[in-house]
Amino acid sequence: MCSKEIAIKVNDLSKCYQIYSLPRDRLKQFVIPGINKILKKKSINYFREFWALDGVSFTINKGETVGIIGRNGAGKSTLLQLICGTLTPSQGEVEVNGRIAALLELGAGFNPEFTGRENVYLNGSVLGLTKTEIDDKYNSIIEFADIGKFIDQPVKTYSSGMYVRLAFAVQACIDPEILIIDEALAVGDIGFQYKCFKRMEALKKRGTTIIMVTHSTGSILEYADRCLVMRKGKLIGNTEDVLSAVLSYEKGMILTEEKQGNQKNQNLEVVDNSIKYQSQELILIRDKTRNVEIGEKRFGTGRAIIKSIIISKSDGTLLKDKPLVFPGEELTFNFKIISSENINDVVLGISISRTQGADIWGDNNLNAGHQISLVPGESELVYKVKLPINSGDYLIHCGLSCFENGSREELDQRRPLEKIKFWSSRDMGGIIYSPLKIVRAGEA
Repeated sequence: MCSKEIAIKVNDLSKCYQIYSLPRDRLKQFVIPGINKILKKKSINYFREFWALDGVSFTINKGETVGIIGRNGAGKSTLLQLICGTLTPSQGEVEVNGRIAALLELGAGFNPEFTGRENVYLNGSVLGLTKTEIDDKYNSIIEFADIGKFIDQPVKTYSSGMYVRLAFAVQACIDPEILIIDEALAVGDIGFQYKCFKRMEALKKRGTTIIMVTHSTGSILEYADRCLVMRKGKLIGNTEDVLSAVLSYEKGMILTEEKQGNQKNQNLEVVDNSIKYQSQELILIRDKTRNVEIGEKRFGTGRAIIKSIIISKSDGTLLKDKPLVFPGEELTFNFKIISSENINDVVLGISISRTQGADIWGDNNLNAGHQISLVPGESELVYKVKLPINSGDYLIHCGLSCFENGSREELDQRRPLEKIKFWSSRDMGGIIYSPLKIVRAGEA
Protein backbone atom coordinates (compact mmCIF):
# COMPACT_ATOMS: atom_id res chain seq x y z
CA MET A 1 0.00 0.00 0.00
CA CYS A 2 1.02 3.62 -0.48
CA SER A 3 2.57 5.56 2.34
CA LYS A 4 0.28 8.25 3.77
CA GLU A 5 2.64 10.85 2.25
CA ILE A 6 2.55 9.29 -1.23
CA ALA A 7 -0.31 10.04 -3.61
CA ILE A 8 0.76 7.79 -6.51
CA LYS A 9 3.32 5.01 -6.73
CA VAL A 10 4.16 3.50 -10.12
CA ASN A 11 6.31 0.36 -10.13
CA ASP A 12 7.81 -1.20 -13.30
CA LEU A 13 4.73 -0.22 -15.30
CA SER A 14 4.45 -1.44 -18.89
CA LYS A 15 1.74 -1.58 -21.52
CA CYS A 16 2.02 -3.72 -24.65
CA TYR A 17 -0.34 -3.67 -27.63
CA GLN A 18 -0.71 -6.37 -30.26
CA ILE A 19 -0.49 -4.85 -33.74
CA TYR A 20 -1.99 -6.82 -36.62
CA SER A 21 -1.10 -6.16 -40.25
CA LEU A 22 -4.37 -7.63 -41.59
CA PRO A 23 -7.82 -8.15 -40.03
CA ARG A 24 -7.65 -11.90 -40.72
CA ASP A 25 -4.46 -12.15 -38.65
CA ARG A 26 -6.52 -11.31 -35.59
CA LEU A 27 -8.78 -14.31 -36.28
CA LYS A 28 -5.75 -16.54 -36.88
CA GLN A 29 -4.26 -15.47 -33.55
CA PHE A 30 -7.54 -16.32 -31.81
CA VAL A 31 -7.85 -19.81 -33.32
CA ILE A 32 -4.51 -21.29 -34.43
CA PRO A 33 -2.42 -21.08 -31.18
CA GLY A 34 -5.11 -23.15 -29.40
CA ILE A 35 -5.05 -25.77 -32.15
CA ASN A 36 -1.23 -25.87 -32.09
CA LYS A 37 -1.30 -26.36 -28.34
CA ILE A 38 -3.61 -29.38 -28.69
CA LEU A 39 -1.42 -30.82 -31.48
CA LYS A 40 1.69 -29.94 -29.45
CA LYS A 41 3.07 -27.85 -32.30
CA LYS A 42 5.20 -24.75 -31.96
CA SER A 43 3.02 -21.68 -31.56
CA ILE A 44 3.28 -18.80 -34.07
CA ASN A 45 2.21 -15.23 -33.36
CA TYR A 46 0.41 -13.29 -36.09
CA PHE A 47 1.04 -9.91 -34.51
CA ARG A 48 3.90 -7.66 -33.59
CA GLU A 49 4.32 -6.17 -30.14
CA PHE A 50 4.27 -2.43 -29.53
CA TRP A 51 5.32 -1.35 -26.04
CA ALA A 52 3.61 1.98 -25.45
CA LEU A 53 5.07 2.01 -21.93
CA ASP A 54 8.18 0.13 -20.87
CA GLY A 55 9.27 -0.35 -17.25
CA VAL A 56 8.29 3.04 -15.82
CA SER A 57 8.69 3.63 -12.07
CA PHE A 58 8.25 6.75 -9.92
CA THR A 59 6.36 8.14 -6.92
CA ILE A 60 4.41 11.38 -6.51
CA ASN A 61 3.96 12.86 -3.06
CA LYS A 62 0.75 14.41 -1.85
CA GLY A 63 0.45 18.09 -2.73
CA GLU A 64 3.01 17.97 -5.57
CA THR A 65 2.37 19.45 -8.99
CA VAL A 66 4.12 17.24 -11.53
CA GLY A 67 4.49 18.00 -15.23
CA ILE A 68 4.95 15.24 -17.79
CA ILE A 69 6.51 16.20 -21.11
CA GLY A 70 7.52 14.28 -24.20
CA ARG A 71 6.89 14.17 -27.91
CA ASN A 72 3.76 12.63 -29.42
CA GLY A 73 3.92 8.86 -28.96
CA ALA A 74 6.16 9.06 -25.89
CA GLY A 75 3.58 7.23 -23.73
CA LYS A 76 2.25 10.16 -21.69
CA SER A 77 -1.46 9.55 -22.26
CA THR A 78 -1.07 5.80 -21.83
CA LEU A 79 0.59 6.42 -18.46
CA LEU A 80 -2.25 8.65 -17.30
CA GLN A 81 -4.89 6.13 -18.36
CA LEU A 82 -3.10 3.41 -16.41
CA ILE A 83 -2.96 5.66 -13.34
CA CYS A 84 -6.69 6.40 -13.66
CA GLY A 85 -7.54 2.73 -14.15
CA THR A 86 -9.08 3.09 -17.61
CA LEU A 87 -6.36 0.78 -19.00
CA THR A 88 -4.97 -2.46 -17.56
CA PRO A 89 -1.16 -2.76 -17.42
CA SER A 90 0.66 -5.57 -19.21
CA GLN A 91 3.03 -5.72 -16.25
CA GLY A 92 3.83 -3.70 -13.15
CA GLU A 93 1.41 -1.94 -10.84
CA VAL A 94 -0.01 1.44 -9.87
CA GLU A 95 -0.97 2.34 -6.30
CA VAL A 96 -3.16 5.38 -5.73
CA ASN A 97 -3.90 7.03 -2.41
CA GLY A 98 -6.77 9.47 -2.91
CA ARG A 99 -9.77 10.26 -5.11
CA ILE A 100 -8.78 11.00 -8.71
CA ALA A 101 -10.46 13.52 -10.99
CA ALA A 102 -9.15 13.25 -14.54
CA LEU A 103 -9.62 15.25 -17.72
CA LEU A 104 -8.09 12.84 -20.22
CA GLU A 105 -10.18 13.18 -23.37
CA LEU A 106 -12.61 15.76 -24.61
CA GLY A 107 -16.00 14.94 -23.10
CA ALA A 108 -14.84 11.60 -21.68
CA GLY A 109 -17.50 10.31 -19.29
CA PHE A 110 -20.26 12.42 -20.89
CA ASN A 111 -23.39 10.84 -22.32
CA PRO A 112 -23.95 12.79 -25.56
CA GLU A 113 -27.73 12.36 -25.31
CA PHE A 114 -27.87 13.84 -21.79
CA THR A 115 -28.01 17.57 -21.12
CA GLY A 116 -25.12 19.39 -19.51
CA ARG A 117 -27.04 19.47 -16.23
CA GLU A 118 -27.64 15.71 -16.32
CA ASN A 119 -23.99 15.05 -17.15
CA VAL A 120 -22.88 17.10 -14.15
CA TYR A 121 -24.81 14.72 -11.90
CA LEU A 122 -23.64 11.69 -13.88
CA ASN A 123 -19.97 12.69 -13.63
CA GLY A 124 -20.32 13.64 -9.98
CA SER A 125 -21.80 10.25 -9.09
CA VAL A 126 -19.04 8.45 -11.02
CA LEU A 127 -16.52 10.42 -8.93
CA GLY A 128 -18.19 9.19 -5.74
CA LEU A 129 -20.33 12.18 -4.75
CA THR A 130 -23.84 11.85 -3.41
CA LYS A 131 -26.70 13.81 -4.96
CA THR A 132 -26.71 16.14 -1.95
CA GLU A 133 -22.98 16.84 -2.39
CA ILE A 134 -23.48 17.55 -6.10
CA ASP A 135 -26.42 19.84 -5.26
CA ASP A 136 -24.13 21.84 -2.95
CA LYS A 137 -21.48 22.24 -5.66
CA TYR A 138 -23.78 22.63 -8.65
CA ASN A 139 -23.92 26.42 -8.71
CA SER A 140 -20.13 26.78 -8.52
CA ILE A 141 -19.74 24.25 -11.34
CA ILE A 142 -22.19 26.08 -13.59
CA GLU A 143 -20.66 29.45 -12.78
CA PHE A 144 -17.17 28.18 -13.62
CA ALA A 145 -18.26 26.51 -16.89
CA ASP A 146 -20.05 29.69 -18.01
CA ILE A 147 -21.98 28.10 -20.89
CA GLY A 148 -25.28 29.86 -20.17
CA LYS A 149 -28.55 28.27 -21.29
CA PHE A 150 -26.69 25.48 -23.08
CA ILE A 151 -26.50 23.71 -19.72
CA ASP A 152 -29.99 22.33 -20.46
CA GLN A 153 -29.13 21.25 -24.03
CA PRO A 154 -27.77 17.81 -25.01
CA VAL A 155 -23.97 17.85 -24.92
CA LYS A 156 -23.89 16.41 -28.45
CA THR A 157 -24.80 19.95 -29.57
CA TYR A 158 -21.81 21.50 -27.73
CA SER A 159 -18.74 22.93 -29.38
CA SER A 160 -15.34 21.57 -28.33
CA GLY A 161 -14.79 24.67 -26.18
CA MET A 162 -18.09 24.15 -24.34
CA TYR A 163 -17.24 20.48 -23.80
CA VAL A 164 -13.95 21.28 -22.11
CA ARG A 165 -15.47 24.10 -20.04
CA LEU A 166 -18.05 21.82 -18.50
CA ALA A 167 -15.67 18.87 -18.15
CA PHE A 168 -13.02 20.89 -16.34
CA ALA A 169 -15.62 22.63 -14.17
CA VAL A 170 -16.93 19.29 -12.90
CA GLN A 171 -13.48 17.84 -12.27
CA ALA A 172 -12.00 20.94 -10.61
CA CYS A 173 -14.98 21.99 -8.49
CA ILE A 174 -15.49 18.68 -6.67
CA ASP A 175 -12.31 19.26 -4.61
CA PRO A 176 -10.37 16.20 -5.83
CA GLU A 177 -7.39 14.83 -3.93
CA ILE A 178 -5.62 14.13 -7.25
CA LEU A 179 -6.30 16.14 -10.44
CA ILE A 180 -4.99 14.85 -13.77
CA ILE A 181 -5.13 16.94 -16.95
CA ASP A 182 -3.99 15.70 -20.37
CA GLU A 183 -3.68 18.64 -22.81
CA ALA A 184 -7.47 19.14 -22.75
CA LEU A 185 -7.16 22.81 -21.81
CA ALA A 186 -5.54 23.52 -25.17
CA VAL A 187 -9.08 23.46 -26.61
CA GLY A 188 -10.32 26.32 -24.44
CA ASP A 189 -9.85 30.00 -25.22
CA ILE A 190 -7.07 31.96 -23.52
CA GLY A 191 -9.45 33.52 -20.99
CA PHE A 192 -10.76 30.14 -19.91
CA GLN A 193 -7.23 28.72 -19.75
CA TYR A 194 -6.30 31.55 -17.41
CA LYS A 195 -9.31 30.78 -15.20
CA CYS A 196 -8.33 27.10 -15.15
CA PHE A 197 -4.76 27.85 -14.13
CA LYS A 198 -6.01 30.09 -11.31
CA ARG A 199 -8.25 27.26 -10.13
CA MET A 200 -5.30 24.87 -10.26
CA GLU A 201 -3.29 27.28 -8.13
CA ALA A 202 -6.10 27.34 -5.55
CA LEU A 203 -6.27 23.53 -5.51
CA LYS A 204 -2.49 23.33 -5.15
CA LYS A 205 -2.59 25.62 -2.11
CA ARG A 206 -5.20 23.33 -0.56
CA GLY A 207 -2.90 20.33 -0.96
CA THR A 208 -4.31 18.75 -4.13
CA THR A 209 -1.87 16.61 -6.09
CA ILE A 210 -1.82 17.75 -9.73
CA ILE A 211 -0.45 15.94 -12.77
CA MET A 212 -0.39 17.90 -16.01
CA VAL A 213 0.62 16.66 -19.45
CA THR A 214 1.38 19.47 -21.87
CA HIS A 215 3.61 20.47 -24.77
CA SER A 216 3.80 23.97 -23.28
CA THR A 217 7.13 24.09 -21.49
CA GLY A 218 6.16 27.56 -20.28
CA SER A 219 3.31 26.10 -18.22
CA ILE A 220 5.63 23.41 -16.85
CA LEU A 221 8.20 26.02 -15.80
CA GLU A 222 5.47 28.15 -14.24
CA TYR A 223 3.61 25.56 -12.18
CA ALA A 224 5.45 22.26 -11.79
CA ASP A 225 7.38 21.28 -8.64
CA ARG A 226 8.81 18.32 -10.50
CA CYS A 227 9.00 17.14 -14.09
CA LEU A 228 8.96 13.73 -15.76
CA VAL A 229 10.44 13.50 -19.27
CA MET A 230 9.31 10.59 -21.45
CA ARG A 231 10.61 9.23 -24.73
CA LYS A 232 9.46 6.14 -26.64
CA GLY A 233 7.62 4.70 -23.66
CA LYS A 234 10.50 5.11 -21.22
CA LEU A 235 11.05 7.58 -18.40
CA ILE A 236 14.30 9.37 -19.22
CA GLY A 237 14.05 12.20 -16.69
CA ASN A 238 12.59 12.61 -13.20
CA THR A 239 13.79 15.69 -11.37
CA GLU A 240 12.81 18.60 -9.17
CA ASP A 241 15.11 20.72 -11.33
CA VAL A 242 12.35 21.60 -13.78
CA LEU A 243 14.67 23.70 -15.91
CA SER A 244 16.95 20.72 -16.37
CA ALA A 245 14.00 18.55 -17.41
CA VAL A 246 12.77 21.12 -19.92
CA LEU A 247 16.27 21.45 -21.35
CA SER A 248 16.48 17.66 -21.74
CA TYR A 249 13.16 17.67 -23.57
CA GLU A 250 14.12 20.55 -25.85
CA LYS A 251 17.48 18.98 -26.68
CA GLY A 252 15.69 15.84 -27.84
CA MET A 253 13.53 17.73 -30.31
CA ILE A 254 14.33 17.35 -33.98
CA LEU A 255 13.90 20.05 -36.57
CA THR A 256 11.29 18.32 -38.74
CA GLU A 257 10.64 21.11 -41.21
CA GLU A 258 13.44 22.35 -43.42
CA LYS A 259 12.88 25.77 -44.87
CA GLN A 260 12.98 25.64 -48.66
CA GLY A 261 12.89 28.19 -51.42
CA ASN A 262 14.71 31.51 -51.49
CA GLN A 263 15.69 31.84 -47.82
CA LYS A 264 18.18 34.55 -47.03
CA ASN A 265 21.41 33.43 -45.39
CA GLN A 266 21.82 36.38 -43.05
CA ASN A 267 24.54 36.97 -40.52
CA LEU A 268 23.84 39.15 -37.54
CA GLU A 269 25.24 42.65 -37.80
CA VAL A 270 28.60 42.53 -36.03
CA VAL A 271 28.81 45.14 -33.29
CA ASP A 272 32.19 44.24 -31.80
CA ASN A 273 34.22 41.10 -32.45
CA SER A 274 37.49 42.46 -31.13
CA ILE A 275 36.77 41.02 -27.67
CA LYS A 276 36.79 37.23 -27.54
CA TYR A 277 34.80 35.31 -24.95
CA GLN A 278 35.17 31.80 -23.61
CA SER A 279 31.99 29.80 -23.01
CA GLN A 280 32.63 29.75 -19.24
CA GLU A 281 32.83 33.56 -19.25
CA LEU A 282 29.45 33.75 -20.98
CA ILE A 283 27.93 31.40 -18.40
CA LEU A 284 29.19 33.69 -15.63
CA ILE A 285 27.74 36.76 -17.41
CA ARG A 286 24.45 34.90 -17.92
CA ASP A 287 24.18 33.88 -14.27
CA LYS A 288 24.82 37.46 -13.09
CA THR A 289 22.30 39.11 -15.40
CA ARG A 290 18.91 37.68 -14.51
CA ASN A 291 15.86 39.89 -14.09
CA VAL A 292 15.35 38.99 -10.43
CA GLU A 293 12.50 41.48 -10.10
CA ILE A 294 10.16 39.36 -12.22
CA GLY A 295 11.67 35.98 -11.31
CA GLU A 296 13.48 35.29 -14.59
CA LYS A 297 14.47 31.66 -15.19
CA ARG A 298 17.53 31.34 -17.41
CA PHE A 299 19.27 28.27 -18.76
CA GLY A 300 21.26 26.92 -21.71
CA THR A 301 24.71 25.66 -22.67
CA GLY A 302 26.13 29.21 -22.77
CA ARG A 303 28.12 28.98 -26.00
CA ALA A 304 26.17 32.11 -26.91
CA ILE A 305 23.88 34.28 -24.80
CA ILE A 306 21.32 37.06 -25.13
CA LYS A 307 23.24 39.91 -23.53
CA SER A 308 20.36 42.40 -23.60
CA ILE A 309 17.18 43.49 -25.31
CA ILE A 310 16.15 47.12 -25.82
CA ILE A 311 12.50 47.74 -26.69
CA SER A 312 11.45 50.96 -28.37
CA LYS A 313 8.12 52.29 -29.65
CA SER A 314 6.95 53.57 -33.01
CA ASP A 315 7.98 57.16 -32.20
CA GLY A 316 11.50 56.06 -31.24
CA THR A 317 11.07 56.42 -27.47
CA LEU A 318 12.20 53.61 -25.22
CA LEU A 319 9.54 51.41 -23.65
CA LYS A 320 10.96 52.09 -20.20
CA ASP A 321 10.32 55.81 -20.73
CA LYS A 322 6.77 55.33 -22.09
CA PRO A 323 5.64 52.01 -20.60
CA LEU A 324 2.15 51.85 -22.15
CA VAL A 325 1.78 50.22 -25.57
CA PHE A 326 -1.30 50.72 -27.74
CA PRO A 327 -2.77 47.77 -29.69
CA GLY A 328 -1.25 47.64 -33.16
CA GLU A 329 1.59 50.04 -32.30
CA GLU A 330 4.87 48.98 -33.87
CA LEU A 331 7.54 47.77 -31.45
CA THR A 332 11.25 47.38 -32.13
CA PHE A 333 13.25 44.70 -30.29
CA ASN A 334 17.00 45.29 -30.44
CA PHE A 335 18.94 42.20 -29.32
CA LYS A 336 22.59 42.16 -28.33
CA ILE A 337 24.07 38.68 -28.67
CA ILE A 338 27.48 37.47 -27.45
CA SER A 339 29.01 34.30 -28.90
CA SER A 340 32.15 32.42 -27.93
CA GLU A 341 32.56 30.79 -31.38
CA ASN A 342 31.13 30.45 -34.87
CA ILE A 343 27.64 28.94 -34.63
CA ASN A 344 25.45 28.18 -37.66
CA ASP A 345 21.68 27.60 -38.00
CA VAL A 346 20.80 29.87 -35.10
CA VAL A 347 17.20 30.53 -34.02
CA LEU A 348 16.33 33.63 -31.99
CA GLY A 349 12.73 33.47 -30.81
CA ILE A 350 10.53 35.89 -28.92
CA SER A 351 7.12 35.29 -27.35
CA ILE A 352 4.55 37.03 -25.17
CA SER A 353 2.38 35.43 -22.50
CA ARG A 354 -0.12 36.43 -19.90
CA THR A 355 1.39 36.88 -16.44
CA GLN A 356 -0.24 33.50 -15.74
CA GLY A 357 -0.74 31.06 -18.58
CA ALA A 358 0.60 29.92 -21.92
CA ASP A 359 2.14 31.98 -24.72
CA ILE A 360 -0.31 34.09 -26.73
CA TRP A 361 2.14 35.07 -29.49
CA GLY A 362 5.55 34.02 -30.66
CA ASP A 363 7.82 34.08 -33.70
CA ASN A 364 11.44 33.63 -34.73
CA ASN A 365 13.83 34.25 -37.60
CA LEU A 366 13.45 30.70 -38.94
CA ASN A 367 9.70 31.11 -39.37
CA ALA A 368 10.37 34.50 -40.97
CA GLY A 369 12.63 32.85 -43.58
CA HIS A 370 16.00 34.16 -42.35
CA GLN A 371 18.93 31.91 -41.56
CA ILE A 372 21.36 33.29 -39.00
CA SER A 373 24.99 32.52 -38.18
CA LEU A 374 26.88 33.84 -35.15
CA VAL A 375 30.52 34.92 -35.12
CA PRO A 376 32.77 35.26 -32.05
CA GLY A 377 32.15 38.52 -30.19
CA GLU A 378 29.11 40.78 -29.93
CA SER A 379 26.39 40.96 -32.59
CA GLU A 380 23.06 42.69 -33.02
CA LEU A 381 19.69 41.68 -34.43
CA VAL A 382 16.60 43.91 -34.74
CA TYR A 383 12.99 42.69 -34.91
CA LYS A 384 9.95 44.86 -35.66
CA VAL A 385 6.34 43.81 -35.08
CA LYS A 386 2.81 45.18 -34.64
CA LEU A 387 0.73 43.32 -32.07
CA PRO A 388 -3.07 43.78 -31.85
CA ILE A 389 -3.13 42.77 -28.19
CA ASN A 390 -5.86 43.80 -25.78
CA SER A 391 -5.33 45.77 -22.56
CA GLY A 392 -3.46 43.92 -19.84
CA ASP A 393 -0.14 43.01 -18.26
CA TYR A 394 2.04 40.58 -20.20
CA LEU A 395 5.51 39.00 -20.08
CA ILE A 396 8.18 38.86 -22.81
CA HIS A 397 10.22 35.66 -23.21
CA CYS A 398 13.27 35.11 -25.46
CA GLY A 399 15.20 32.06 -26.52
CA LEU A 400 18.45 31.49 -28.44
CA SER A 401 19.10 28.03 -29.88
CA CYS A 402 20.81 26.27 -32.77
CA PHE A 403 20.45 23.06 -34.77
CA GLU A 404 23.35 20.74 -35.47
CA ASN A 405 22.91 17.33 -37.12
CA GLY A 406 19.16 17.61 -36.64
CA SER A 407 19.40 18.09 -32.86
CA ARG A 408 18.39 21.24 -31.03
CA GLU A 409 20.76 22.90 -28.57
CA GLU A 410 19.42 25.52 -26.19
CA LEU A 411 22.05 28.25 -25.98
CA ASP A 412 20.22 30.74 -23.75
CA GLN A 413 16.57 30.69 -22.66
CA ARG A 414 15.21 33.71 -20.77
CA ARG A 415 11.69 33.27 -19.31
CA PRO A 416 10.49 35.91 -18.66
CA LEU A 417 12.89 38.67 -19.66
CA GLU A 418 10.72 41.79 -19.42
CA LYS A 419 7.23 43.02 -18.55
CA ILE A 420 5.04 44.84 -21.04
CA LYS A 421 1.69 46.58 -20.59
CA PHE A 422 -0.86 47.13 -23.37
CA TRP A 423 -3.62 49.71 -22.96
CA SER A 424 -6.64 50.80 -24.97
CA SER A 425 -9.48 53.15 -24.18
CA ARG A 426 -12.07 50.51 -24.94
CA ASP A 427 -12.76 47.37 -22.88
CA MET A 428 -12.93 44.09 -24.79
CA GLY A 429 -12.96 40.40 -23.99
CA GLY A 430 -10.08 38.05 -24.75
CA ILE A 431 -6.53 39.00 -25.70
CA ILE A 432 -6.96 40.13 -29.31
CA TYR A 433 -7.82 43.81 -29.80
CA SER A 434 -10.12 43.84 -32.80
CA PRO A 435 -13.09 46.18 -32.14
CA LEU A 436 -16.25 45.57 -34.07
CA LYS A 437 -18.15 48.28 -35.94
CA ILE A 438 -21.91 48.65 -35.80
CA VAL A 439 -23.08 49.19 -39.38
CA ARG A 440 -26.78 48.85 -38.77
CA ALA A 441 -28.97 49.25 -35.69
CA GLY A 442 -32.71 49.17 -35.15
CA GLU A 443 -35.49 47.15 -36.67
CA ALA A 444 -34.93 45.26 -39.90
